[in-house]
Amino acid sequence: MRVRELVAFIKERESIRDKKELGKPRPWTKDEILDKYRFCNVHREHDRVTKWLRAHWYPMFEKNDDLWFAAVVARLFNLPESLEEIRPFILPFKPDKIRHLLYSRRRRDMKNFNAAYIVSTNGVRMDKVDYILDCVLQPMWDERKHLRPIKGDTLNRYHTALMKFDGMGGFLAAQVIGDLKYNDPILRLAEDWESFAASGPGSRRGLNRMIGWDLTRSWPEKSWRFHLEDLRGKVNLLLVRAGWQPLHAQDLQNCLCEFDKYERVRLGEGMPKQHYKERI
Repeated sequence: MRVRELVAFIKERESIRDKKELGKPRPWTKDEILDKYRFCNVHREHDRVTKWLRAHWYPMFEKNDDLWFAAVVARLFNLPESLEEIRPFILPFKPDKIRHLLYSRRRRDMKNFNAAYIVSTNGVRMDKVDYILDCVLQPMWDERKHLRPIKGDTLNRYHTALMKFDGMGGFLAAQVIGDLKYNDPILRLAEDWESFAASGPGSRRGLNRMIGWDLTRSWPEKSWRFHLEDLRGKVNLLLVRAGWQPLHAQDLQNCLCEFDKYERVRLGEGMPKQHYKERI
């Protein structure tokens, strides 16, 4: 396994964030790829939108039984500017009020969605705002009593429950889990808090690179999680020995995706869509 290479990537990316937040001038790295292209933070909790949600979104819903629903809304739109406007109409859910506000934003050439996540109508020919409100959120709201986390819930079980609804694929459902594990009083205690992760195309390729397998090799989810947990043990051993913070499985999953992106550039296999800007 290419554990040391992955750990070196993780440490350099985290070092860039540290230098930037300390106000040090660029360049923050001698690595030309990390300097030129945008890569996600090592720890998801350091991402800009995640920090905004933690400070301005979840405190508004922390005593509500349907905080989970606010998390779904947050990650479907994933844009602080639009979330700020629709926040008064989330709990209880008032789709027509939200629709009016989002239509108004669009007429003013303002964005409603963050392009970081791909949110589509899944082949249904209708306005995306209408699809999200009527086909994704309304059915979940109607089933809210059955979607509230219960004592003893695991992140894996809750992830599976979210995925039963249209528009909630494995990636998006995992992003909701990534918020709830820090903000929901029940899921903060989940026994798989450290070990839960859901694979995506990038993290599957990343794990294939680590093991030396063909990049197109498919993974049964159970097998992917087994190998991810084995890798996490090896990565965290090196990180802790060097005085760095260990990773939970969702952060490692994300790092595998970003390492795959890095390797594609290094090996001339492709280029990231976004160049690095002053904001991390």
